[in-house]
Amino acid sequence: MPGLVLPLIEMADHLPPRGGLLGLDLGTKTIGVAASDPDRRLATAVETIARTTFTRDAKRLLELAHERRTAGFVLGLPINMDGSEGPRAQSTRAFARNLGKLTKLPIGLWDERLSTAAVERELIGADVSRKKRAAVIDQHAAIFILQGALDRLAHSAPID
Repeated sequence: MPGLVLPLIEMADHLPPRGGLLGLDLGTKTIGVAASDPDRRLATAVETIARTTFTRDAKRLLELAHERRTAGFVLGLPINMDGSEGPRAQSTRAFARNLGKLTKLPIGLWDERLSTAAVERELIGADVSRKKRAAVIDQHAAIFILQGALDRLAHSAPID
């Protein structure tokens, strides 16, 4: 059975009580990857994958998921400011569907509006050089996406 591709909150019903998530910031040239702890509280940077072919990119993501005993993926969905979906969002949905054919892990889509812009402002505020920003922006955007998703999941979870 292929992995389900769902909005983040619906994906939560398909996750075990514990297990980390991998957060992805899909760019045209790179994929920023972040991971959470098994309790899904904190997102940290993992790596930036230089995109080549879908097959190679997916293979690396599945390797990372296996190494980290990941319970699911969170993909940033680049929605336009007016709430519509353009070509980048359609491309992200296609990537998610194709990845879902290769794994049983659920894939949650999370609105990533302004994530890269917010991260860029943060890095500029921290006086990070343009060259260093370019090297880490994708990982930081993945952290921003995953942390937002973790916070949303934490607030939607039933309280024991």
